[in-house]
Amino acid sequence: MASSSSSGLTFKLHPLVIVNISDHYTRVKSQMHPPTAAHANNNNGNGADAATSPPPPAPRVYGCVIGVQRGRTVEIFNSFELLYDPSTHSLDRSFLEKKQELYKKVFPHFYILGWYSTGSDAQESDMHIHKALMDINESPVYVLLNPSINHAQKDLPVTIFESELHVIDGIPQLIFVRSSYTIETVEAERISVDHVAHLKPSDGGSAATQLAAHLTGIHSAIKMLNSRIRVLHHYLLAMQKGDIPSENSLLRQVSSLLRRLPAIESEKFQDDFLMEYNDTLLITYLAMFTNCSSTMNELVDKFNTAYDRHSRRGGRTAFM
Repeated sequence: MASSSSSGLTFKLHPLVIVNISDHYTRVKSQMHPPTAAHANNNNGNGADAATSPPPPAPRVYGCVIGVQRGRTVEIFNSFELLYDPSTHSLDRSFLEKKQELYKKVFPHFYILGWYSTGSDAQESDMHIHKALMDINESPVYVLLNPSINHAQKDLPVTIFESELHVIDGIPQLIFVRSSYTIETVEAERISVDHVAHLKPSDGGSAATQLAAHLTGIHSAIKMLNSRIRVLHHYLLAMQKGDIPSENSLLRQVSSLLRRLPAIESEKFQDDFLMEYNDTLLITYLAMFTNCSSTMNELVDKFNTAYDRHSRRGGRTAFM
């Protein structure tokens, strides 16, 4: 591996690619997560061995990056996942061609610029995949995301590699060389990244949205109000029992505060509350209908695929 590239290409990486790779890695890692010690104890009767067993190696994910190249500027807009066979270090070409055809219908100006993977550094097996993609792009780009968390590192854990032909020990060989890049965003990506940046961990350890953070602040304010009302209530009870002397100025303030409470029972408040409540229910119903429609479409597609294959063998028409 050489230190830096000499091709002179300018790479622009969009945040959507980083989010896609990170999401791909997170989903694969969660599926490969080992069972807990309690679960292993129930199944095998030996929870200690399960608790002390070493964690599985970090999975590697693979996919293609797509975008456009204008002169010496390469702009990576999006990515999609690929199927990888670790035994042969090869990609599923039929799946790749199908995905490429689908993306060409939606994004006719996007081309496959290269591929991506995860890890701390490029490996020898990566060159086999790199060479296999040269029939699609004669000079593919390799985007590597390091999923390990380093709080001291301020730069993004993303490295872009190019391949160059170098003569090593009298033998010409392709090696990976690092290339510099810049982050390029559009308006939609800036909104999405800003939303992700406001994610913060909740008490349960999962990510809470900005709305959840706002509701948490309201909950804290209500708890503070409740504690202050409780203090005032105890103070008035003690004043009523004669444990502390009465203060007319304080009683007038409490009376003024209590007279404000029935204002929330106005007709305008009920109308506004019912309107907000109905709008929320409509949004919830719309999300449920959309989810059901998506599930039904997937089921119909599967039926059509199954009946289409059967018709080729024996002769039946499509289901729908």
